Amino acid sequence: MKQEIIANCTQEETRVAVLEDGRLVELGIERRGSEKIVGNIYKGRVENVLPGISSAFVNIGLEKNAYLYISDIIDQSPNSKGDTPNKPIDQILKRGEIILVQIAKEAIGTKGVKVSMDISLPGRFLVYLPYQSTIGISKNIEEESERRRLKDMLENFRPKKGGFIARTESEGIEERDLKREIRYLCRLWENIQRRTENAPPASLVHKDLGLVFQTVRDVLSEETSVFMIDSKSEKEEVLGFVQMLSPELSNRIQLFEGNTAIFDAFKVEKEFDNLLSSRLSLPSGGTIIIQEAESLCAIDVNTGKFTGKESQEETVTQTNIEAAEETARQLRLRNIGGIIVIDFIDMRRARNRQKVVEVLYRATSRDRAKIKILPITRLGLVEMTRERKRESMLSTLCQPCLDCEGSGMVFSNESIFIKVKKEVLKLTQGRPEGKLRIVLHPEVAAYFLERMEQLKKSVRRNFELEKDGTLPYDDYRLIIEEQ
Repeated sequence: MKQEIIANCTQEETRVAVLEDGRLVELGIERRGSEKIVGNIYKGRVENVLPGISSAFVNIGLEKNAYLYISDIIDQSPNSKGDTPNKPIDQILKRGEIILVQIAKEAIGTKGVKVSMDISLPGRFLVYLPYQSTIGISKNIEEESERRRLKDMLENFRPKKGGFIARTESEGIEERDLKREIRYLCRLWENIQRRTENAPPASLVHKDLGLVFQTVRDVLSEETSVFMIDSKSEKEEVLGFVQMLSPELSNRIQLFEGNTAIFDAFKVEKEFDNLLSSRLSLPSGGTIIIQEAESLCAIDVNTGKFTGKESQEETVTQTNIEAAEETARQLRLRNIGGIIVIDFIDMRRARNRQKVVEVLYRATSRDRAKIKILPITRLGLVEMTRERKRESMLSTLCQPCLDCEGSGMVFSNESIFIKVKKEVLKLTQGRPEGKLRIVLHPEVAAYFLERMEQLKKSVRRNFELEKDGTLPYDDYRLIIEEQ
């Protein structure tokens, strides 16, 4: 698979797009006013310990206290082996205690950030776990001899304290490169410890890499044909970083010097504009509809105008297969996490239902987020979960509508008409005195104009309609002026 990485750097924001075989599959945005904080490490102070929910709240210097669950608590003493204390949380942590925590999930909706005491420092090939003692190998490295080779090298070269996880990129790594990365991660940890000693409570002691450098660390590989950047200064910094981490990939880092904007040149901007669309077309003519809520996403599959040339079962199965592939791409592209329910079109044959699930498994295999997919039901429903560390693209780019407050709905013209009629009757109580003015949104006012006589008879008085374009769609004002 041909992979291309495109970085667009401006004063306001940095955008990084990942293309596979020419199709956009991943998109990251980092804005100067709201930089990402997942992976940052803080010296925190425990503010509250709540045994009832086995959780604690930690002051790390942000607007809201961070949330720490009992399973994310780890022994941070010098002789720790990564044990999680098997006690109630109020016997493990005390109010006022100083601990080191790392942000695992950003604040989402009304929830504060989620933190963990099990610190992890990711590198190009390895993840260093200072408070652990285990050696782990990525499950994506399947060859047993390679798994043993990596484990043996890590056992031989690791420091006295700490554990490691060999990432997928470590497959085939040479001994000198492994040693170099271990030294780099150990030095990084030593620097964090020194800063922690001198830092006041509730303060940042380590900031994770920015979006472009995270992409270099996590995505850039032998599969990448080019990493194109439209900023000369950023390109030079990235090149220096790559020469330190993976010098053999240095020739992939290139400066984009075209007259056209880089996202337009690679046809990314057009797809970027479609990220807010809830209805997406499939190649055969079917559609999927994505409805995203705070903790759940529902995806509905329809055949649309696709009727097929064979049986209804084959038509439905083909539509569902296309939907499974596009759904996997959209989840990754829009960074949708949490619980996801996909309502595929009903299929009578069990083998066809299984075929669709297998396509979904394959289509999500390249997603870097952890995914769990449950078997499809007879009704065509698939429940799945996708790891969510950051807000979705929808939350990043949008804010709730001021008119509908995020519901996506406002009162219909008819509902407003009936509501106004009731309120006028209640306000006037049948009295004819006083001049009545009804102020409405222009589109609603047009509906009222068509029913002016009907309303006058109902309220038994004359009135004037006024238009105000600044009013929310389903809002109105009733004004009675004394004569």
